[in-house]
Amino acid sequence: MLPHIVYKSSPTKWTSRCAAMQLATARGKTMRMISSSISSRLLSSLSPSVQCVSFDSRRRIPSSISSLSLFMRNIRSNKDCYHPNQNLFRNFSSSLSSSDYPGNGHFDIPESSTLPRPPLTMFTEDEQMVRDMARQWSNEVLRPLVREMDEEEKMRQSILDGLFECGFMGMEIPEEFGGSSLNFTSACLVVEELSRVDPSVSIIVDIHNTLTNNAVQFWGSAALKQKWLPRLASDTISSFALSEAGSGSDAFAMKTVAELSPDASYYTLDGTKLWISNAKEAGVFLLFANANPSAGYKGITAFMIDAQCPGITIGPPEKKLGLRASSTCPVTLENVKVGKEDVLGEVGMGYKYCINILNEGRIGIAAQQVGIAKGCLDAAMPYMEERKQFGTSIGDFQGMQHQYAQIATEIRAAELLTYDACRRKESGISFIKEASMAKLYASQVAERTASKCIEWLGGVGFTRDMPVEKFYRDCKVGSIYEGTSNIQLQTIAKMVKKEYEN
Repeated sequence: MLPHIVYKSSPTKWTSRCAAMQLATARGKTMRMISSSISSRLLSSLSPSVQCVSFDSRRRIPSSISSLSLFMRNIRSNKDCYHPNQNLFRNFSSSLSSSDYPGNGHFDIPESSTLPRPPLTMFTEDEQMVRDMARQWSNEVLRPLVREMDEEEKMRQSILDGLFECGFMGMEIPEEFGGSSLNFTSACLVVEELSRVDPSVSIIVDIHNTLTNNAVQFWGSAALKQKWLPRLASDTISSFALSEAGSGSDAFAMKTVAELSPDASYYTLDGTKLWISNAKEAGVFLLFANANPSAGYKGITAFMIDAQCPGITIGPPEKKLGLRASSTCPVTLENVKVGKEDVLGEVGMGYKYCINILNEGRIGIAAQQVGIAKGCLDAAMPYMEERKQFGTSIGDFQGMQHQYAQIATEIRAAELLTYDACRRKESGISFIKEASMAKLYASQVAERTASKCIEWLGGVGFTRDMPVEKFYRDCKVGSIYEGTSNIQLQTIAKMVKKEYEN
């Protein structure tokens, strides 16, 4: 019987009808068997300095991203097993027997060096191991708590602690500040994997990594980096405070002001921010205020503000359709004193920083929406194989096959748009149009997929016994936050028109 995810009779816990709760498909189980075999053989062949890295005793993968970083550095120093332009496991593939792959008796490992341009979703060894780690943690640690957190509209502290312990909160932060020095794609892969189980958790990781952490790295002073990056990598959740009652899509119409003191040593901030994700859990706010209202948007300035500063009040969380475990609160600032040294970058450049960092953030949102769509299929496909009507699995009816073939194609297209944008960003070439396309399309695909999967599951899909109804609620905000779909269309249209004018 193929695994499919349901709830127990008690709606407060997740479980699986199969022993391997963490696996959404039988193919996933097969790939984990292969991965475990490769890892075991690889480790036995490496030097003691490599083997001493902390590994998960059950899965034989690094127990945290910090362990992964050490593992990869040690491997690269072992010239007998690693070559920069070769597949990590190439020298070990010959030792695999047919028992390692319960299929056609052989296991083909693609050699990236033989491909002039590898596929967009052929990830590096680092990226694959980060993805596998996130997948395992999501299924084994996060999944059992998802329904409870959604019902209670509250994030468990153990989940927040686990995100830091696994290294998911400092992926692009340099090692000198306690991070893992991984790439942007790795961060998006983690966001995707978390979203397959609970998008409420993935949005915390997304905002923290793609917005706050990167903004501090790009524009923060040496003192600001030293003050915040170690904390952001180890124990402090961040929040991105931009929106206000009168400034949503028109973000630069903000009314929050920052007045410079007579001796120019500090700013006094007053105003109210709305719809601020992670506000309840945040230890620091990346907050935007206008330090020179007479200059219009060119007075907007970015600040890194400790959440414990006197004068900051966090309002009650909004009662939302989806992402209920993720707090979204108003943040009021009354006579908040912020040192001049807490300005991020240059005074009056906040509007540029905001535009640039949100372009990156949109790729993270696209990854979240891809993960939601995949999570829906994870639940629906095994059910359609098991559920029989008229003596036939409902997934075998041609009408159903055409529907899930279409959805699978759209998910793949959204995935390729997302990781193309990732690679463009990492390569230092323009990605603004591609980021907007990825977010726009991925949010549309997630919504269609969730809707279709509810239909395929029939009556049970409409209940809370299956996770798809939650995915349906969670995905809707994908067309709203970090730039609405209409804003993405405007951005795309502007850039396409410019291409033809030139």
